[in-house]
Order: sequence, then structure tokens, then C-alpha cells
Amino acid sequence: MQSPLFSYTEQQTQDRYAVQNPQLLRVALTGHDDVLARKGAMVAYQGLVDFDGEVQTGGQRRARARTGEGLDLMRCSGQGTVYLANLAQYIHLVDVDQDGLTVDSAYVLALDSTLHTEVIAVDSQYGISGSGKYQLNISGRGQVALMTSGQPLMMRVTPETYVNVDADAIVAWSSALRVQMQAQTHSSSVRRRRGSTGEGWELSFMGQGFALVQPSEVMPPQAADIGQGLRAQYGAGQHGSHAQNQNNAWN
Repeated sequence: MQSPLFSYTEQQTQDRYAVQNPQLLRVALTGHDDVLARKGAMVAYQGLVDFDGEVQTGGQRRARARTGEGLDLMRCSGQGTVYLANLAQYIHLVDVDQDGLTVDSAYVLALDSTLHTEVIAVDSQYGISGSGKYQLNISGRGQVALMTSGQPLMMRVTPETYVNVDADAIVAWSSALRVQMQAQTHSSSVRRRRGSTGEGWELSFMGQGFALVQPSEVMPPQAADIGQGLRAQYGAGQHGSHAQNQNNAWN
């Protein structure tokens, strides 16, 4: 049998994590260090590999129940090669060091089991719930595989140049950055999205580090016909970011 498909062979590398192609991750297991991956993300594997549900601590369960933020993971162990993917999203590898990484848990595909995760609250000067109010802080030393809808933009933040990002387009940022959540609105009500512009909540980053932005927003366009009422308009209804529309997969 002959086909151009035979050019899509597996990567030959000694690296623990390797991007097989922009939307597929290859993970090598040697029997020593386990990998934690998004539940259901395995698309293929070779060798003697076990997949087990990762048990959450009581604190992790309570944090997820209160905030909606947290990881639903499986533990990959053994010796072999595992291929991971999720909805054909683009995959990016990040080395986490002492600076730490803050990320929306919806965009985590896999991470080293030695890394520590904790749900944190993002400052909101208005004190009301909104996109991006709770995020996941990843600390320690290891690697994380992140996902984006489309090719992302990495923005440098310096003491001289701070960066503002739409709260529904942000993927991750350096944990050392100072963050403030705000609604730059000309209306007397922060629940209105900048009048007729369709823009709403944003995160302002200050300090030294980076902010990773994807070319897609969790919430639908302001005028999208996806349901009725305020909850649907703000992405919290039947097709919202915390319902059937995980990871920007609009059906």
C-alpha cells in the first residue's frame, strides 16, 4: 500500500515530551517518573503503559466545587510511548522553574507528576465573578504541555510596559506578575460589555514576565444566537465555558 500518509511517522527522539505535530504530543515513559494527563486525552500508545484515575485530595475537591477551577487527570505510568491530544488543539511545551506558571486549567494537556498545583483567586476590583477570576498556579520544576485554539501570541511584560489581555483569551502567565481584573466600561454597570463594542473583562499584567494569549475567546461573540437570557450572553448558559463548550468547541 502506498500513500502520503506514510510520511506521518512517529518522532524519533530521546526527549520526555515531544510535539509529534502541532496538535499531537508524544510522551516517553521510562518506568521512573509518571506523567499526569487530561482524562481521555490518550489517542494511542506503545509498550507496557498503565492508565489510572488520579485521586484528588479533599482540598482539591473543595476548591474545584467552589471555583470551578481544577484538573481532572489520569496517571500514565510504566514503560512505553503515549500520544496525547484534545480536540485538535495546538500543543506547546513550557518548562516550569522557580518563577512558576499560572494557567487556566482548561488548557492543560499534561504535566510532570512532581509539579505542585493550587487554585488561586485573581484580583477583581469589582468583587464579582467573571471569566478568569480563578486560575491554577503550577510550581516546582518540570514540564507542562499547554493547549491553545490556534497559534498563540507570547507577550512580554516589563516594568516599563504592562499588558492588558481579554480575560477570555488568556491562557497562562508568569506567576510573579501582578494581576488585576477589571472591566474598562463606559457604562455605569460593569455587567454591560463596553457598550456596543463587545469587549468586557480584561486582565492587566504588571512586573517582569510573559502572558500567553490565544486567538480565540471562550465566550461567544456578543450577538451570537446561542441561547436566551444574560447567562447565555455571557457564556455561562447551556453552551457556556463551564457547560458543553469546554475548550472553545462550539457545536
